[in-house]
Amino acid sequence: MKLLFLHGLASSGAYKMASTLRILLRCEVLAPDLPIEPDRVEALLADICLTEHPDLVVGLSWGGFWAQKLRGLKKVLVNPDFHVSRLMRTKLGEVPYLSPRADGARSFWIGPELCDTYEALEAVQFDGLDAAERALTRGCFATEDELVHCGDEFALHYGAAARVDYPGGHLPNFPETKQYLLPVLQSLLG
Repeated sequence: MKLLFLHGLASSGAYKMASTLRILLRCEVLAPDLPIEPDRVEALLADICLTEHPDLVVGLSWGGFWAQKLRGLKKVLVNPDFHVSRLMRTKLGEVPYLSPRADGARSFWIGPELCDTYEALEAVQFDGLDAAERALTRGCFATEDELVHCGDEFALHYGAAARVDYPGGHLPNFPETKQYLLPVLQSLLG
């Protein structure tokens, strides 16, 4: 089995959840460092999906926004941020990365134009959803998430049955991932 993990904003593929998934699922986990520019993210993900054929995509926060755009793949969105442009507008300027990146980059830049580009993508992110796509997608939402609150919006577009709430904060730790998220991943994989 091959899993594609998409990290959150200001993070990297080295984020601890990628390692947690490797340990719990005992599988290959692809965890690329996502660029901030949407056109580069789309190109990178298209290339990975075409060449690697992941069996499952797990997207955390900003990575959940990108994961749900990957139509036709099984995916679990963990505390997805469907409106990342709002958060970005509060962080204009140079933003430090919170985990190491393969290219050694330590920061990235958020400007108003980047926020506008994300806002335009957000406006159409749920276009083209059908019953087959809904069946491929699950959402996991922390009940004490201090940053993102998109569970109701997820249920509106994907159905309440696809939503799983669990106790915890925005960034799930190892015990939360094992107890609450792992069963969701396993059920989707069959």
